Amino acid sequence: MEGAEEVQSARQRIAAQDRLKALTPALTSCCKGPGYASPLEAMRSGPVEKIVYLPCIQPPHARKNKPDYLATVDVDPASPTYSKVIHRLLMPYNEDELHHSGWNACSSCHDDASRARNRLILPALNSDRIYIIDVGTEQREPRFHKIVEPSEVHAKTGMGAPHTTHCLGSGEVMISMIGDAEGNATKSGFMMLDGKDFSIQENWERSHIDMGYDYWYQPRHDVMISTEWGAPNAWRKGFNPKEVESGLYGHRLYVWRWSTHEKIQTLDLGQDGLIPLEIRFLHDPAQPMGYVGCALSSSVFRFYKTQASDWAAEKVIQIPNKTVEGWALPEMPGLITDILISLDDRFLYFSNWLHGDIRQYDITDRSKPKLVGQVFLGGSIQSDGPVKVTKDTERTTQPDPVYVKGTRLEGSPQMIQLSLDGKRLYVTNSLFTAWDDQFYPEMVKRGGWMLQIDVDTDKGGLTLNKNFMVDFGQEPYGPVLGHEIRYPGGDCTSDIWL
Repeated sequence: MEGAEEVQSARQRIAAQDRLKALTPALTSCCKGPGYASPLEAMRSGPVEKIVYLPCIQPPHARKNKPDYLATVDVDPASPTYSKVIHRLLMPYNEDELHHSGWNACSSCHDDASRARNRLILPALNSDRIYIIDVGTEQREPRFHKIVEPSEVHAKTGMGAPHTTHCLGSGEVMISMIGDAEGNATKSGFMMLDGKDFSIQENWERSHIDMGYDYWYQPRHDVMISTEWGAPNAWRKGFNPKEVESGLYGHRLYVWRWSTHEKIQTLDLGQDGLIPLEIRFLHDPAQPMGYVGCALSSSVFRFYKTQASDWAAEKVIQIPNKTVEGWALPEMPGLITDILISLDDRFLYFSNWLHGDIRQYDITDRSKPKLVGQVFLGGSIQSDGPVKVTKDTERTTQPDPVYVKGTRLEGSPQMIQLSLDGKRLYVTNSLFTAWDDQFYPEMVKRGGWMLQIDVDTDKGGLTLNKNFMVDFGQEPYGPVLGHEIRYPGGDCTSDIWL
């Protein structure tokens, strides 16, 4: 009898093991959706980028007659079309001003096998149109999936000037809106899209703010923090310093309770934090802190959760103005426009759009960033230009002009995107076409560029790769201006971990 029981028990164990083996593939597949389980996993095992997507915007003198388009660029050094535009998806309308893009799904949906990173959400900053681009059917040749018209955006949200797109763990897509439907700084918030049919849902926010721009959420701390640029009717005309004094540009961070969608705190950065643009939490979802770049003040603030469980901010980087002659003002700010953080949360990068440099900081000591890399790529203070620097607390000489493949770099580094492994930094030079035309008219005339910078991830350091350049002045439809860069496999600014 005892032997029979042992046999029966053994059979049950074998049957249980067989069931487990049969179930394991299903369990594995059901727990792997888009993106990566963690930032470090993305850094270790994420694919090396082969292609990238970026919007190409028509300059002001051509926008009424020519559409913007989404460019696919080959960034594979082994490819015969390396450093070339290999596909162009032309928009069906003119005067869109394509700007920032985002994904329908990312690492926040990693446990949902029904989701895929196969739609690129491409808002138009001037027309308020939202393009949903199919990049899953043919990765190298994107096509249109759906277009959300501005009339629908305005009617259902009351807002306009769509900017930052993030996917949510719920499967929905959220887009920040900078102003109201008429371009005023009176009502701003966040538009919600269904993640499958991309229909407009109700606004995310429970209380409006005057103006918006960028945002980043961190569910483990039940928080989202957003920034503000300015009134669309102001910046769409170009930059007027007097409009800063009249309150048409921002200097605040807004803290939201993620679970209830309520604004719970306002952090006023004051004169040291004028025009806070791109905001980045540390990638580690357990860390209640991050950084924001303030354009006009040329400063970087660290924001963090206090022991009292509210939020505070401290200035940790200040780029000194340069005293100049031959420019619009006697003092030239650096104008920090884009920032990002490496996936291991070790390095912070940002661009000084007026001075002309990209900087790399070691942020191991979170309150005391250390400059470890810098490279100049054009800018307003080149040694052979019309601007003379009469006082500079950082340099003894003005930077020389830079040539890549025989072409002089006009304009200045602006949008930056880092590879998942942190070793390659891609950069374009357009900020917003009205501002491009105001500060870098020669760049607008000739067209923009895209470059690649090699990054020292050991000790720090930036080196321009002179074998790579996309010259958007040589495009078949005339010179255009390139903006934000996205990789099909995800990048350092599109994924948020829960």
